[in-house]
Amino acid sequence: MELKKADRTADMATFLAVACEGSLSAAARSLGLTPSAVSRVVSRLEDRLGVRLVVRTTRSLRLTPEGKEYALAARRILADLDQVESAIADRASPSGLLRISMAMAHGRITVVPLLKEFLERYPEIQVEVQLSDEVADILGGHVDVGIRFGPLIDSPLTARRIGETGRQVVASPEYLKRFGVPQHPYELTQHNCIDFSFRRIEPGWPFRIDGQEVMLPVSGNLQANNGETLVQLALQGVGITRVGSFHTVEDIRCGRLVSLLDDFNPDDSESIHAVFVGGVHMPARVRVFVDYLVEKLRPESLGKASGIGKTL
Repeated sequence: MELKKADRTADMATFLAVACEGSLSAAARSLGLTPSAVSRVVSRLEDRLGVRLVVRTTRSLRLTPEGKEYALAARRILADLDQVESAIADRASPSGLLRISMAMAHGRITVVPLLKEFLERYPEIQVEVQLSDEVADILGGHVDVGIRFGPLIDSPLTARRIGETGRQVVASPEYLKRFGVPQHPYELTQHNCIDFSFRRIEPGWPFRIDGQEVMLPVSGNLQANNGETLVQLALQGVGITRVGSFHTVEDIRCGRLVSLLDDFNPDDSESIHAVFVGGVHMPARVRVFVDYLVEKLRPESLGKASGIGKTL
């Protein structure tokens, strides 16, 4: 009767112990077996394979070329088995440190309030939150999941869409009273436009003028690396800014900010993606977090994560 596969795996582990320890007795001690039991395993392997795997003398043991080849294959097979079992066990109970990078205001307003329930659902996961509008290095291993806004550039990363937001040009009533209300995008050259300090895909602010989308360069005396700071500065009357609508909806409703140039808004809604290293070896903690964001932030899922090869 053919040897069961489970027994063959046990034989591999026993032979690998012999190869590593260099003797039957040492292998037996490491495995908690008797030397005679280990010897029977080696003999059984040699009989089944029809080759000599070890050369034994009263004082030494060495592997034959075939024995070295079998030990190498056994090590690889057992390592693969361990990896598969660990991955499956991880899926059953996701664990470990999950590092998340997200835009400051969107993270504070939208994502951070969701973390309490997520941690209650997955108590073996620890979360590290990085709030910054600058782009974190996911490929370099600095974070596990990044929340990205807007168009995505080519990348080996995987992205999953979790929502979208529009963008608005805004200023405070105080600023507009002092410097006037721009009626056309070209008038922004006469205003203090405060903008992001880091490089973005767009080289300016987009507007729709005479049916065409125009990218208008802007300038000002202050920059910041996050939208929340830009909104605070706009509220203080420092200048005009252009940020995601989620930053400004409450301030506009309460009259603290005024939406400008709406007739020229290109309605360039920004998609919001969760970006991460995908593939078969994606940690379960990453998979369940992305699934959780889709569940909580989008009314209907757009399906499973797809390797669209794009990210910021």
